[in-house]
Amino acid sequence: MNAKRKADSAQAKTATVALDQSSSKPNRPPRYLLRLYVAGTTPRSARAIANIKEICEEHLKGLYNLQVIDLYQQPVLAKGDQIIAVPTLIRKLPLPLRRIIGDLSNRERVLIGLDLKPTT
Repeated sequence: MNAKRKADSAQAKTATVALDQSSSKPNRPPRYLLRLYVAGTTPRSARAIANIKEICEEHLKGLYNLQVIDLYQQPVLAKGDQIIAVPTLIRKLPLPLRRIIGDLSNRERVLIGLDLKPTT
C-alpha cells in the first residue's frame, strides 16, 4: 500500500513540475529557415531576392534566416536540395518543407506557401 502512495505522490509531483515548466515558457512564433536558389545576377534573380526580402521584413521581422545561394558559385547545393528550376525558395523550417518556384512576385502565393496570412 505504501508503494502505491509513493508512486501516486511521485506522479503528482512530476505532473506539477511539467505544468510549471510548460507555463514558464512563452509561446514564441516559429523561426523560419529559408533558402533562395538563384542563377547569377539575372533580372529574375534580382526580383526574387528583392521580393523575398521585402516579404520577410514585413511578415517575419526578426524571425527568419534567409540564405541566398547562387548556383553558379555553389552548384553542389542544388543537388542536395533537388533544385530543378531557379529561382526556387525552400522553406526548411518550420516543417513541413515547402518549395516555391519563380521570382516570388505573386505575394499572395508566397504568403500561402510560407503558411502566412496576407494582411488586409
